[in-house]
Amino acid sequence: MAEANITVLGAGVVGLTTALLLSKNPKYNVTIVAKHMPGDYDIEYASPWAGANYFPVAKPGSLGEQYERNTWPELKRLASHLPEAGVHFQDSTVYNRTKDAGSATQVWFSELLKPDAWFKEVMPNFRVLPQNELPEGIDSATGFTSVCINVSIYLPWLASQCLKNGVVLKRGIVNHVADAADHHHTGKRADVVVNCTGLNSRFLNGVNDGKVFPARGQIVVVRNEPGIMTSISGTDDGSEEATYIMQRAAGGGTILGGCYQVNNWDSQPDPNLATRIMKRCIELAPTLTNGKGIEALSIIRHGVGLRPVREGGQRIEKERLGDVAVVHNYGHGGYGYQTSYGTAEKAVRLVESALEPAARL
Repeated sequence: MAEANITVLGAGVVGLTTALLLSKNPKYNVTIVAKHMPGDYDIEYASPWAGANYFPVAKPGSLGEQYERNTWPELKRLASHLPEAGVHFQDSTVYNRTKDAGSATQVWFSELLKPDAWFKEVMPNFRVLPQNELPEGIDSATGFTSVCINVSIYLPWLASQCLKNGVVLKRGIVNHVADAADHHHTGKRADVVVNCTGLNSRFLNGVNDGKVFPARGQIVVVRNEPGIMTSISGTDDGSEEATYIMQRAAGGGTILGGCYQVNNWDSQPDPNLATRIMKRCIELAPTLTNGKGIEALSIIRHGVGLRPVREGGQRIEKERLGDVAVVHNYGHGGYGYQTSYGTAEKAVRLVESALEPAARL
C-alpha cells in the first residue's frame, strides 16, 4: 500500500484516540487539525469537562456494547501499567431507587442498574449488594471495579503519544468538512478526512447533522476524597438532575455531578444547581465531609460541559465528498471516553477501506 495522507478534524478524546490508532500504521501521515487543543477550556470543547470514568450504559447486543467492550481492555491496561496516562482503578457502587423509574437518569443508567447487566463478565469484582448493605431509601445496588480518568493528564498524554508517532497537531478552523483535506501538514491534499468534531458536526458544512444536540452537564470539582466512585438512579430535585461522584487520578480532584439537560446550551454554572449537587453528593457519600455540610467541601472550580449526543447513537461511517473520502466518528454523548477505543478501531477500518483501490472508482 502506498503512503496515505490523513487529516483528523478535532482534538477531543475521540479525535486524539483515532489519530493515535491511525499513527500506528507507518504508511499513514496523520495531521490533527482542531480549533481547540488539550489545555483549552471552552464550552465548544467537551472532553476537558468530562469526569471521566467507565460506567457501561449501552444496551445489550447494540453497537454501543461492542464499543464499550472493546474500550475496556485498553483503559484497564493503562490503569495497570501506565500511570503517566492519568487513569486509575476505583471501587464503584451504583444505587437504584424504584421510585426513579422513568427519570432521565434512570433511562440513561438503565443497563448500569441491572443485577444481570451484560458487563458483569467484563468488569472486575462485579457483585449485587445484599439487602443488609443497602443504605436507607435504596432498593438495590451493584458494585464493581472500574477506572476514573484525570482528563487534564490523559488528553495531553494522548497528544504526546500521537506526537511520538509522528502525528502533526495544527490549530485550524474549517467551514466545510472537505476543506480539512487542504490543512495536511505535508502541503498536499489529504486522501481521507476523519471527522471527530463532536457537537460541531451539527454546524459543520458538509455534515450539518441535525440529529446532534447538547446534553448539558454541570459539575463541582473539590479536593475532598470520598474513597469510592458512585452514582444513583435519580434525584428528588427533578428528572434532569443526577448524582455522581468520582475521584480523578493523580491529584485531579473529585468530580461532583450533575445534570443531563437536553438542548440546554448555557455555558455558565448555575449556583443553585451547584448547591443541590453538593448536597446530594454529601448525602450519597458522607465520607466526602465526614458527616459535615457543604461548607466542609474544598472547592477547586465549577464547570459546565455540553455532551455531544446524537439521536440514534454515534455516527461511524464513510462517504465521499468530491475527491475527498470522509470518515465520520462523532455523536458520543456522555460516553466518549468509555467508547473511545472501540469507535476509533471502527473508524480506522473505514479509513483502510476508503483507501483501497476499488474505493477510488
